[in-house]
Amino acid sequence: MKTVIIKYNAGNIQSVLFALERIGAQAVVTDDKESILSADKIIFPGVGEASTAMGYLKERNLDQVIQSATQPLLGICLGMQLLCNHSEENDTPCLGLFDVEVKKFTSDTLKIPQIGWNNIHVKDNPLFKGVADNSYCYFVHSYYAELSNSSIATSNYEIDFSCALARDNFYGVQFHPEKSAETGEQILKNFLAL
Repeated sequence: MKTVIIKYNAGNIQSVLFALERIGAQAVVTDDKESILSADKIIFPGVGEASTAMGYLKERNLDQVIQSATQPLLGICLGMQLLCNHSEENDTPCLGLFDVEVKKFTSDTLKIPQIGWNNIHVKDNPLFKGVADNSYCYFVHSYYAELSNSSIATSNYEIDFSCALARDNFYGVQFHPEKSAETGEQILKNFLAL
């Protein structure tokens, strides 16, 4: 099985590679269109700012590569947000694979960004096989995906938000599975088994 991690300028790529190694999986980091589209699984990670990341993807036609993927694809953190319609971060049009808006947290009482462990409420989905409801995952984000028909897990940070999305072959998680201990490893194993 060939797993690729999309290489672009928004990286938590090394920590994703290490997490895959811990569960006995190998991955190739590439921005080559043919390599990406011939893979069995695609991981689209991201830490950074939405408009810069989208600009980089468009320059290299990686936006079209992602949109045309037919195999399971997992967006992580910013990667998940970029799979949505639009982000409030610098008013950025995104890839439109989830019919979801990405909004900025606003709070007078909570620290933004949300950094640290928070529990997730999971729906019945193959991505969460063997993951208990109310499991804890590790988050770092100032923006969130709204609740929608695509939500397969939610979390709460003063408001309820989507912490995982799924539609057809596209999946996204707002938290970092590569930093979420055994729960995160189980989610990565589940993705690779899709």
